[in-house]
Amino acid sequence: MKKRQFLGRAALAGMAAAALPAAAQAAASKTAGPALLTVTGAIGKVNRGRFDPVRDQMMFKQKLSFDKAHAFDFAALAALPAITIAPTLEYDNKVHTLRGPLLLDVMKAAGASLGDSGKLVLRAVDGYAATITVAQARAQRYIVATHLDGAAMALGGLGPLWAIYDADKVHEMAVKPLAERFGSCPWALYHIEVQA
Repeated sequence: MKKRQFLGRAALAGMAAAALPAAAQAAASKTAGPALLTVTGAIGKVNRGRFDPVRDQMMFKQKLSFDKAHAFDFAALAALPAITIAPTLEYDNKVHTLRGPLLLDVMKAAGASLGDSGKLVLRAVDGYAATITVAQARAQRYIVATHLDGAAMALGGLGPLWAIYDADKVHEMAVKPLAERFGSCPWALYHIEVQA
């Protein structure tokens, strides 16, 4: 394609996108890669359509439904500021580094209501769900881990996402036996429901 034709078509595409209604613009700004995390409930930034029982089979089997959602692909999560924690994990009783954005920063990116009394239902691909308060997520500095010991976590292991905090640094959890510290930390996280 000639340069002039390319630039002309690009300009027309930009003007057409500017003329789209807000809902169509939101649909047009969907994630580039496959969605790894879907946030539903009390959110203000929507970038995907409502629940579809055919397309959203895992959610359907787990009896989920929603009218609006914000989906994150790996790039969107990686674009958020990340922190590193180093908890002792129950699987081998060793310290491991986990890296990813703060859970509440992910919620802010979805336009979530974040009052301290609000709740976050964290759901894993196997259906395991844990509910924490926004105040707990803030106090314990939960992250959405994308990396374990410097490598991206794979599906089939603990990933690709893990909602977790550094239990070694939270006194009321550090005094518990290791096997009791991570009940509210689902690995293979794929869905979060925000309850205002």
